[in-house]
Amino acid sequence: MAAAHDPAAPDAAALPTDAELNAIGVLRRRLIEARIVAPLLDALGERFGRDEVLAVARDVIVALATRQGAELSAHVGGCSLHHFERTLDRWKADAALEITVRESTDERFAFDVTRCRYAEMYRALGIPELGAILSCNRDAALIGGFNPDVAFTRTQTIMGGASHCNFVYTLTRAPRSTV
Repeated sequence: MAAAHDPAAPDAAALPTDAELNAIGVLRRRLIEARIVAPLLDALGERFGRDEVLAVARDVIVALATRQGAELSAHVGGCSLHHFERTLDRWKADAALEITVRESTDERFAFDVTRCRYAEMYRALGIPELGAILSCNRDAALIGGFNPDVAFTRTQTIMGGASHCNFVYTLTRAPRSTV
């Protein structure tokens, strides 16, 4: 049975967007999410099987990140790699990431993450295995939503034990119009 609509409840359009929520800092947002999601995934895993629950969580995170990528592109007014590069401040806020840009052109954007406080946070919470699902898992899906004509490559992550994460975004065809 559906719940009755509460006329005093705010309209969904009046609520902040994901891009606006990131004003608190993505690192802080991921901390809040992890503190809620980790015990929930543990309890669901005990009842329904951990592997199955984590597979569902991965799928949900990918779908959310794809949607958030599209919303982010609309929020910043374009879907070029230069538009995307300008969004990195959201993820770097609070010194969450230390990044070295290796290349920034119209067709390719490549950088290394040399410090990742997201990975440090998940380890400090005692849930390093969830870090890849809750954070790293978003990266390919986010750019896919931001611009489906951009290919994403990463061969290693700090979360996975490497010394750095190597991000490469390559435009596979001419940029789409955002009009």
